[in-house]
Parts: sequence; structure tokens; C-alpha cells
Amino acid sequence: MENKKKLLDIVRDKIRFKHYSISTEKTYVYWIKQYIFFHNKKHPVEMGKVEIKQYLTSLAVENKVAPATQNQAFSSILFLYKEVLGVDLSNENIQALRAQERKHIPVVLTKEEVMKVFENITGIYQLIVTLMYGCGLRMSEVLSLRIKDIDMGFDKVYVWDSKSLKDRNEQSFV
Repeated sequence: MENKKKLLDIVRDKIRFKHYSISTEKTYVYWIKQYIFFHNKKHPVEMGKVEIKQYLTSLAVENKVAPATQNQAFSSILFLYKEVLGVDLSNENIQALRAQERKHIPVVLTKEEVMKVFENITGIYQLIVTLMYGCGLRMSEVLSLRIKDIDMGFDKVYVWDSKSLKDRNEQSFV
């Protein structure tokens, strides 16, 4: 008897084959699972445009998710259909009710407030916050830095495999 792979294992294999990040893998698997559970564990092959629209609308109306979250769920489902199941939905024109864009007024600290934050942080946390602020690093980028990525001679920090998949160097220290 042939050993059949489960759908989510196939999804994981396809994501790894395409060299997506582990966080993308976890996110896609999560949303695909939610989509399947939403439709009472119906196999995605038996579903299509109508079910996708229902699910995405439900996310916006009932769950009140942010637009970015709804887009993330949609991208996950599109990946499932196109890359795993071999079903191209690009001509389906899926029109789900879109999540409401929230208006946020950005909070910006003054230079004095930033300096007070630095003064009240000690140890490794001060280093992390200083690197994030001074070099514009993401948390994941600063946490994956190695000593050899910091060049004190040229005041540079090298960031490898960043979220944008571009290696870069930052030259701004606080």
C-alpha cells in the first residue's frame, strides 16, 4: 500500500522547495488550516471561488481582521490552489468583502524621549535597541546578527538574508 502524504505536509514541502522563510511556512499552513476548518474539513479540491469568498468575507465581517491579515490569508489560499493543487484562480476574480482599513496616527518620539529610553535600558537590551534604532533593523535581523557582521573599523553592520531577501549594510550607529 502506498504511503499518502497529507495535504499540509505537501504544502510545507512546496514552500521549502521554493525557499520561503520558516515564518511564511507557519503562516501559510495556519491560514490554510483555518480555511479548511471554516468549511467543516472539506478538502480544498472540492471547493473554489465561492468558498474562498465566503471565508475571506467572514474574516473581515465576523473576525474583524486588518486588511493585511485578510491579504495574508488570501495569499496562503492562492498558494495552496496554484502551487499545491495546480488550480489557477487568477481568472476567477474573487471579490470578497474587504477588511476596513484602520487609520492610525503614528506615534513619534522626540530626540529627548529616545535618549531617555536608551538611558533606561541596560545590558544586551540596550545594544539590541540601539542597533534597531540606529541602523533601522527589524527584530529578526538584529537577533540573527553575528559578531563578524559588525565592522567597527568602518562603522558598518552587515545584514544577510533580510526580509526583503537583499543583503545590505547599514552605516548608522547612535
